[in-house]
Amino acid sequence: MTLPGTEMVALPASGAECRVQWLRSSRARRVSLRICPRQAAVVVVLPPQAARRTGLALLRANGPWVLARLAGLAPANPLLDGGRVMLGGRDCTIRHDPAAVGTSLVDDQVVVGGAPEYLPGRVLDFLRAEAERRIGVLTARHAATLEVKPGAIRLKDTRSRWGSCAPDGTLAFSWRLVMAPDWVLDYAVSHEVAHLREMNHSPRFWAHVSRLTPHRDAAAAWLRANGPTLLRVG
Repeated sequence: MTLPGTEMVALPASGAECRVQWLRSSRARRVSLRICPRQAAVVVVLPPQAARRTGLALLRANGPWVLARLAGLAPANPLLDGGRVMLGGRDCTIRHDPAAVGTSLVDDQVVVGGAPEYLPGRVLDFLRAEAERRIGVLTARHAATLEVKPGAIRLKDTRSRWGSCAPDGTLAFSWRLVMAPDWVLDYAVSHEVAHLREMNHSPRFWAHVSRLTPHRDAAAAWLRANGPTLLRVG
């Protein structure tokens, strides 16, 4: 449960301010800090009984670390006419065309019709629809190879996990994976489909992943290096 509101907090010594989001978690055992790339904010995670002042003390004690991490974030990438966005690893230009119908990919351009104020939302809808389509195709292919039956496929906008597999077979993926190269998306889907065979990370699990995709190591490295940039889009 997120505590009400987001606030700016001044850090000692530097005098700089940072955006702070408060998160109270029933699973947390101690106060902790993490960076939210999407919002360029520091998230203070509090156990159920921890006081807010304890979180502030930890935040201020770690001010240099917080400021360094925030400064190291990739620049924000708003979805604007003339801006750029990746799709399947391709660098595409966003182009507003009031006469266009809907949103479509034309060569290396995402062409968006309608009123300009709706452009960001329409680009997001287009990316999510492409993610749903591409992930659906890959899931079906890999599930057939392993002879498993996935449950529902859900798209989310997660902060840290690119995918997950629930005990009932529901697969969840970050829609932002659609911006990554196709072979990275292929690995992410393979990883979760393999969990339908092994709900762990045992050698058997990794053997299933290797059977589905040859891109495991390279894709994991790509996500570590470029994932934070994906989180800054939109």
